[in-house]
Amino acid sequence: MTGIDAVVWDIGRVLVQWDFPRIWRDAIPDSAAHAAFTSSVVSESWHGRHDTGVSMATMVAERSAEFPEHAALIERYATHWLLSVPGPIAGTHELVERLADRGVPQFSITNFGADAFAMFRPTFPVLDHMIDIVVSGTEHLIKPDRAIFDLAAARFGYAPQRMLFIDDNADNIAAARALGWQAHHFLDDAAALEADLLERGLL
Repeated sequence: MTGIDAVVWDIGRVLVQWDFPRIWRDAIPDSAAHAAFTSSVVSESWHGRHDTGVSMATMVAERSAEFPEHAALIERYATHWLLSVPGPIAGTHELVERLADRGVPQFSITNFGADAFAMFRPTFPVLDHMIDIVVSGTEHLIKPDRAIFDLAAARFGYAPQRMLFIDDNADNIAAARALGWQAHHFLDDAAALEADLLERGLL
């Protein structure tokens, strides 16, 4: 390896697909009504509160009080959340496996609600290769805030300059680089990531 002692993965839209509106696709078959509901009643930005540490129960109760006519649909956020992660991102799991075969230490920093992660984690065995996972909803810290990167570096036990951080979000990448991390901006292109890992001597 050249200059890198560990690889740190984001999860959503790097290792797994993330399709928030899919939670309600079967329940609201009309496309216009579905789009309206998932932009005005529930939305990705609303879900973002869960990533910061707000529980699903609190979010559902508050939103149902605001939109009582939609209470049954809002409840699906907690009961059908796994529908939003329909499958892996093509090619990245193989890269995790190959890094594991090379003995490269792997970790994760993810913006993920604690309740959602508790449901998701057992369905996603590729994460068994992660020595440690920093989950924003558990820590009440969220990317791109500096604090979550500092916490991760302390927990993982490597200097930021010796870790490669992989994320799909440009703001997260910029924050990591500003703190000295090496980084790969993942743009749904496992081949480009593979080439970068090869160039860095990790594969």
